[in-house]
Amino acid sequence: MAKKLYIGNLAYSTTNDSLRDTFAQVGAVISANVIIDKMSGRSRGFGFVEMEDADADKAIETLNGKDMDGRKLVVNEARPMAERAPRR
Repeated sequence: MAKKLYIGNLAYSTTNDSLRDTFAQVGAVISANVIIDKMSGRSRGFGFVEMEDADADKAIETLNGKDMDGRKLVVNEARPMAERAPRR
């Protein structure tokens, strides 16, 4: 079973590949995705990484608070997206 991790406080220069490479040092990465703003086309400062359960737990312990591209990462298990009212 795979776990999805929330990765916060990313530098705007962080790419999917650099995020994958950082987490691959801890374990096997299934997917890595930096969230991009639709209007500006730049990173929104967070992303998601999917890893196997044991590797994900190890990544949280190892990488939470570590420096990446000059910023301290925030690594947590991702929570489901909450329901929001439609925008008008």
